[in-house]
Amino acid sequence: MTTSQPDSLTQDGAFDGIGHCVEVYFGAGPDIEEKCRDICVAGVDLIIRGLLGVTEKPDDPEARMDLGLGTDLGGYAIMVGGTSGPHLNSFSLVDVVSHGRACALMEPYYTVFFAPAIEHKVRTVGEVYRKHGLITEDLDALTGRELGEAVARGMRELSLRVGFPDKLKDLPDMTPAHIDRCLKAAKNPALESKLKNMPVPLNADLVDEYMRPILEAGYEGDFSRIKNMD
Repeated sequence: MTTSQPDSLTQDGAFDGIGHCVEVYFGAGPDIEEKCRDICVAGVDLIIRGLLGVTEKPDDPEARMDLGLGTDLGGYAIMVGGTSGPHLNSFSLVDVVSHGRACALMEPYYTVFFAPAIEHKVRTVGEVYRKHGLITEDLDALTGRELGEAVARGMRELSLRVGFPDKLKDLPDMTPAHIDRCLKAAKNPALESKLKNMPVPLNADLVDEYMRPILEAGYEGDFSRIKNMD
């Protein structure tokens, strides 16, 4: 059935699954971290392998199985923990980009923001991308923000290999006003859990100071705009 669907649907589902796995693991507390790590590593590995496989051969049954199992793990992830920034922002971009594509666009930039606080988690995820040739750097030699940027480049490389954009301004109908919409939504008390799920938790008072630079970085494709929290 999935081979008969548009490539864009397969890709969107794959990146949504990656977002589930990565965001839940990044935000996991000590009580669930080990389980979330296992879900994330297995899920992201399967999804990347499957996504690269179907990009070369859309009807490859093994690649389709990889995608199915990997995205199932993404579904399992949100039964254990919660998603955070990329998913939160995606809700404000529904008129310009699909959900999965929005998550793929924003995941790298939040990774740079989170990296100094969760180096071991970012390195673990990065090794999965390195396994698939999306990162060539020695991640063990990197720390903090440098590590985050290396892993973020690997995430963007996966997007580029399947024909996804790697910055928000490449979306035809994207405008700076969408950034303001994202910030307004982030301050909505009903969505506060997404802020709290982040490994660097924010509250409404901190959204403009820290989330705006992340979104501006995502818009321009420029990691240097991101402001890490002390």
